[in-house]
Amino acid sequence: MNRSKIVAIITGAISILLAIAYLIIVQLLDYRDMKPAPISQLNQPPAIVAYSWQIEKITQL
Repeated sequence: MNRSKIVAIITGAISILLAIAYLIIVQLLDYRDMKPAPISQLNQPPAIVAYSWQIEKITQL
């Protein structure tokens, strides 16, 4: 076999192994118990955001 074919087979095998590992990790994370947010955090008042801007007048000479 040519060296390029061997490299292609090795990189393909690594790619398949990474894809399988990714799918396993996603499945493990998907099986976690999802807990709702605590009530104390839901009743907080909204944050105050200060925003200021100015319009500069363009004058013609």
